Amino acid sequence: MEEIIRKAEILIDALPYIRNFYGKTFVIKYGGAAQTKEELKESFAKDVVIMNYIGIRTVIVHGGGPKISATMERMGKKPEFINGQRVTDQETMDIVEMVLGGLINKEIVSLINRHGGKAVGMSGKDGGLIRAQKKLVRKPTPETGVEEIIDLGFVGEVTFVDPSVIDGLDKNGFIPVVAPIGAGPKGETLNINADFVASAVASALKSEKLVLLTDVPGLLDKKGKTISTLKKGQIDKLIKDGTISGGMLPKVTACLNAIAGGVNKTHIVDGRVPHCLLLEIFTKEGIGTEILA
Repeated sequence: MEEIIRKAEILIDALPYIRNFYGKTFVIKYGGAAQTKEELKESFAKDVVIMNYIGIRTVIVHGGGPKISATMERMGKKPEFINGQRVTDQETMDIVEMVLGGLINKEIVSLINRHGGKAVGMSGKDGGLIRAQKKLVRKPTPETGVEEIIDLGFVGEVTFVDPSVIDGLDKNGFIPVVAPIGAGPKGETLNINADFVASAVASALKSEKLVLLTDVPGLLDKKGKTISTLKKGQIDKLIKDGTISGGMLPKVTACLNAIAGGVNKTHIVDGRVPHCLLLEIFTKEGIGTEILA
């Protein structure tokens, strides 16, 4: 009996959050361990379906870098990166589109649908959802220190997101699952960083939350302790003192871009924790880092 009562108390504790978030849109960037380990895939799908059934509109943007690299190597093509960005020639872009828009996207759709959701897979090219332009990287030369512009090939950055494409699906109870691929000015296919796609989509939808799933507990302070809450104005100091660095920089930038675009709250959450979405969203303590305006 005590166990049954405890379950009821958990639901009661979640009630204020369910009431506040009913009818709101959450954009979730899905990647890392949560996208590769079977038990985490299952808990992610269940979390998304539960959120949808209680009235939260969810939009999933997914990555897939490791699977792209593995597929490239199987096809005899060596992955190449500059400043953490994949160099993407036409052959690589074909592989990226095949893996992201086909294999991974449909796997996520199938997983959510198997647990009772109504997921629909799409890429940024569908319905003109994401327009993009080529992204150029500036890199200082070791000899002179002068910056040179490096062309990464078919790598893009978002210039426009059409929210009507997703709104139509959301309002009819569907869960959009978006591969981070956009169309350039001439209709060319461009590979885009999934964190920045999720941020741009969240901004276009004026979503309540942007949630980035990662393979770390959140933003960590100098002692390795998770920083539970940060305000936008504190970020610059943490970047300057090295607290925020490396692979966390683009994620924090994506969060700041979303806040500037009208998103209420952003979260960096440990996707290695089962049911991390429910724990972050429906508990007072949370399990990651929230960044507020």
